[in-house]
Amino acid sequence: MAEVIKNRYDFVVLFDVENGNPNGDPDAGNMPRIDQETGHGLVTDVCLKRKIRNYVEAACEGQEGYRIYVKERVPLERSNKEAYEYLGISEGEAKDIKKKDPDADEKIRDFMCRNFFDIRTFGAVMTTFTKAGLNCGQVRGPVQLGFARSVDEIMPQEITITRVTKAKEDDNMPMGRKFIVPYALYRVEGHISANLARKTTGFSEEDLKLLWKAIINMFELDHSAARGNMAVRKLVVFKHESELGNAPAYQLFDRVKIRRNNVEIPARSYGDYEINIDKDDMPAGVACTEMV
Repeated sequence: MAEVIKNRYDFVVLFDVENGNPNGDPDAGNMPRIDQETGHGLVTDVCLKRKIRNYVEAACEGQEGYRIYVKERVPLERSNKEAYEYLGISEGEAKDIKKKDPDADEKIRDFMCRNFFDIRTFGAVMTTFTKAGLNCGQVRGPVQLGFARSVDEIMPQEITITRVTKAKEDDNMPMGRKFIVPYALYRVEGHISANLARKTTGFSEEDLKLLWKAIINMFELDHSAARGNMAVRKLVVFKHESELGNAPAYQLFDRVKIRRNNVEIPARSYGDYEINIDKDDMPAGVACTEMV
C-alpha cells in the first residue's frame, strides 16, 4: 500500500491566457468571469479541478486506483454500483446491510477512496448512496483550491464571427460571437492537509507526485480555439515539516510577489511581469520549492 503523505503543503500556481476565455460564465452569455467591483478576472476552483481530473484520466488510463469519479456526462450511479458489488450486495439489499455490518458506510467510503483518484484528492459529496440507506456521504479531501484571480484588471472583448456556409438554402448568413481576454496572468492558491489524508482518504506520496504533474500540465491537453493559449507559468510549493504545519499559509503566500514592469501599457505577455519569491528567513520547518 502506498505511503500516505506526512507533511502539510501550501502552494501557489500562476497561469496565463492569451486571446482566449479561461472560464466562461453561463449566466452572462459565456463572458469571462469577472469580479464586478474590481474588474479582476476569476476562474473557479471547479474549472481547475476539471482540468486536473482530465489530465489524470488521460495519463493514468486503465491504471488501478487512478480512475475518475466525477466525469463529464457519466452518471455517478455507475461507479456507485461497483461499491455495492464490493460489499457483495445489490442496491436493493443495501438498506438492510447495516443491520448485519455496522461498518458498511466506512467500507464503501474506503473502497471509493482507493479506486478513484479525485475522491482521494478533492473529496466528494456521495449523497447518491443515501437513497439506499447508506451514509458514506461527504468525504472532505486533503487538496483544496481557491478561485483563481487575475493579477490585474481584465478587459474582455467581444468578437463577432461568421460562417461561410449555410445549413439550408434559405438561411441567412449565420453570425455568432465569442469573448476573449487579450492577456491576463492569474494566481490561485491551494492547500494540502496531511491530517485529512491520514484520517480519511489515504492520499499518498505517489498521488502527490501525480498531482504536481497534473497541475503543471493541466492546460496541455485542454487546448482549443475558445480558450486561446493557456499555460501554467509557475508552481511554488511550501512544504511543512509537520502534519499540521509550521506557519500560517497567508504568511507564505505573501512571499510570492508579482509586479508589472510597465504599468503605463496593458500587459500582453508573461514577460511583462516580474515574479519574486522571498526565500530569506523562511519560518522554521518550512521549505520553498519552485517546480516550474
